[in-house]
Amino acid sequence: MIEELLTPDAVAVESFGDDPGALAELFPEEELLVEGAQQGRRGEFATVRRCAREALGKLGVDPAPILRDPKGAPRWPAGFVGAMTHCDGYRAAVVAPADRAAAIGIDAEPNLPLRSAGVAELVTVPAERAWLPALAARRPDVQWERLVFSAKESVYKVWYPLTGRWLDFEDAEITVDPAWSTFRARLLVPGPVVGGVRLDAFDGSWLVRDGLIVTAITLPALPAGGRWAGDDPAVGGA
Repeated sequence: MIEELLTPDAVAVESFGDDPGALAELFPEEELLVEGAQQGRRGEFATVRRCAREALGKLGVDPAPILRDPKGAPRWPAGFVGAMTHCDGYRAAVVAPADRAAAIGIDAEPNLPLRSAGVAELVTVPAERAWLPALAARRPDVQWERLVFSAKESVYKVWYPLTGRWLDFEDAEITVDPAWSTFRARLLVPGPVVGGVRLDAFDGSWLVRDGLIVTAITLPALPAGGRWAGDDPAVGGA
């Protein structure tokens, strides 16, 4: 499913449930990360790492622990970028060679309303709240506030490896194209610099299927010459 949102350079592996056998595949260093966690948390942790190792294996990488940095982001093998996500009934990992992608962000959420109006207020900015009602009326099958939340999670997963810094929900503004199932995240703070180019937006794609909302952003590696073909040099394309 998620591979539909990715460029050909990215490799995805997904699972729609936990395999108890994945727990036995954890490396000792990974076991320490979920020591004392509930069984459900251990299962999703192990399954998403199995997905990640399988994806890396398709790129010729031998199995190895996938640990976390101090802020909880996965540490990928040298020369590779990637992202992982999990929610009820879904786990996925996406990886790509670093010479083909500068960063990847993915997120999956249940296609359900956010917990409360307060949460919706927290994760959206005024410009987003202005267009949300119209899309909700047009496509009531999609929980649009949840889609904005998911898009911003994908944005953060692209942003953080490039900057090493936190990005708040109010630091990006999402606009959605419902016809093409794409979105643009305009950064409301100074964007990261990649190859000498400052980025001010990320472009991504989304889908709603089987009770899930899935979003993804693939930021291509900057080619020789200093810009992405067909793009404004200040904007990274999907």
